[in-house]
Amino acid sequence: MAMTMHLDIVSAEHEIFSGVCEIVVAPAVMGEVGIYPRHTQMLTPLKPGEVRITKQGGEEESIYVSGGILEVQPHVVTILSDTAVRAADLDEAAAMEAKEKAEQALKDQTSDINVADAQAQLAEAMAQLQAISRMRSKMKG
Repeated sequence: MAMTMHLDIVSAEHEIFSGVCEIVVAPAVMGEVGIYPRHTQMLTPLKPGEVRITKQGGEEESIYVSGGILEVQPHVVTILSDTAVRAADLDEAAAMEAKEKAEQALKDQTSDINVADAQAQLAEAMAQLQAISRMRSKMKG
């Protein structure tokens, strides 16, 4: 039997995942990090992207986070994010619209939108689209 750890993913609205897993892969600001049971303690900021979970027994689940904080304790991993959505529940049309809107705001220098805000919106939309794409490729395979 594989070693496991407890994972909690909590958004501002609700707890989206709480359970036992074997592996967690998260989009840390410094790069993607893989967390296995008994990982050394760590606290790191997250950027928008996909958290991939390998549950006990090998079943995989993907959850999109808008950024946040990842805390690793010896037997517990906690992810706190403003927004967390199961990858299967992401709206591709809305993500494409947000991407196009952010790209247009970056091109249009007369826009009222702040450049940093537009870049953050673009990064979030791209992360959502990547999560959708990865989920679709898993379903085909």
